[in-house]
Amino acid sequence: MPAPESVATLHRISSRWLLVAAGIVVIGFSLICGSVVLSMRRGDDRLAHQTLGNLASSIDADVARNIELYDLSLRNVAGHLTDPDVQAASKAMQRLILFDHAATARHFGAIQVMDATGRVTMDSEAPDPAPQNFADDEFFKVQKRDPLFGLYISKPRLHQGAYGIVLSRRVAARDGTFLGVVSGFIRYTYFHEMIARLQLEPDDLITVIRQDGVVIMRAPFNMDEIGLDISRRRGVQKALASFSGDFVGKSLSDGIERLYVWREGTHPLIVMVARSTASIFGQWRQEALRIGGAMGALGLIACGVMLVLAREMKKRAEIENKMARLAMTDSLTGLSNRRHFDAVLETEWRRALRNRTRLALLMIDADHFKAFNDAFGHQAGDLVLEGIAWSISRHAQRASDCAARYGGEEFALVLPGMSLTEAIELGERIRIEVGELERDGMTTTTVSIGVASLVPSSTTTTGHLIKAADGALYAAKARGRNQTFPAAPLRKWMAA
Repeated sequence: MPAPESVATLHRISSRWLLVAAGIVVIGFSLICGSVVLSMRRGDDRLAHQTLGNLASSIDADVARNIELYDLSLRNVAGHLTDPDVQAASKAMQRLILFDHAATARHFGAIQVMDATGRVTMDSEAPDPAPQNFADDEFFKVQKRDPLFGLYISKPRLHQGAYGIVLSRRVAARDGTFLGVVSGFIRYTYFHEMIARLQLEPDDLITVIRQDGVVIMRAPFNMDEIGLDISRRRGVQKALASFSGDFVGKSLSDGIERLYVWREGTHPLIVMVARSTASIFGQWRQEALRIGGAMGALGLIACGVMLVLAREMKKRAEIENKMARLAMTDSLTGLSNRRHFDAVLETEWRRALRNRTRLALLMIDADHFKAFNDAFGHQAGDLVLEGIAWSISRHAQRASDCAARYGGEEFALVLPGMSLTEAIELGERIRIEVGELERDGMTTTTVSIGVASLVPSSTTTTGHLIKAADGALYAAKARGRNQTFPAAPLRKWMAA
């Protein structure tokens, strides 16, 4: 049976490895679940980018198609106005030539022609247009000021009795002389109806901006944002700088964090679609919390089970330790029993043989113990044995010393590294102390001690050491008891 120290060490190692294994398992499962959760998040993020990108592309294509269609009509009018044949034709014929192929739709307003002073000279919807002058309007001044501007899209404004955006192009002679402006109008109802056809989340945002960062349209509609210059905002600067992309940021209007995506920013207008990160990752967060909660609960359960197992292992180790101690301890005296003595002697013998050091052994026997036992009874005899054991254990102070009950009233004391002289001195101290033990005012008993010490060699065994010490013990008894007697080799040396 293993020594108590071995049992305790085994428990410490096994319980430690049990907890380490539990920790590794919990961490491993946590890493796997964490990887799954992160993969789910990346999947939701990819899906959001794809969905918003498709939505932005769809809206952008619709807006660009209508603007391009209307712009074709404006360019057609601007081109024919400088044709000499058209200029020579009657006003009715001019209207027919200029506006016959003009784009018409429910949301498109009238195409108007203005001269160099801003006065409306022709209207696609009225043969005799009402007197109007747009010389002070931005869409007119831009075309007059910059010959190369091309298509101009105004800020949302009231025009022709409705709210919308004005599209204008410059009319110039062949030599570049400014002749006037041709303009068209797209009502804001176009944007409202287009947005109404979409299925959006409550916090979704759709923003249409000009290439200079002015807001043309916003859904949900917010009049405070319409016509606002947001070109200085960091996210908008990214959109103005690249044809397509995305970023995550907080809206200044409501403070909600959103993913912003735009596509095909080569058109005069840029369509930016945004969805709140709460909507994108809302379901993922719920799943992550469920998985995290389940993993946390399983981890706590696993740790609890491991702690219970570790505690049970500790209890078992303590029981085994106790059993091991009982198995190698004499129940009466508390000293090691014969079995443990044999094991320790064998261990110390091998160590001394390996290190070429001395090993001493004391064999101690109670004098006249049988007579004392017969005279005073077994209980008194047990007390005597306990007293002798107390004295022996008191002098076996080193960790390597081993005091044992060898059998009956005989005891043994293994003393590694001790010379014969030192062992005799120790034996004498034990003998004297035992002789001074009293019970009811009387000396209980004396002891005889045989001492042997030698350096183990390949030709000797533990049996030789025991035989030498036992022989010295019998010699001490033969010489009258109550004395410490050395083994024969020392006697010969002392005699010499």
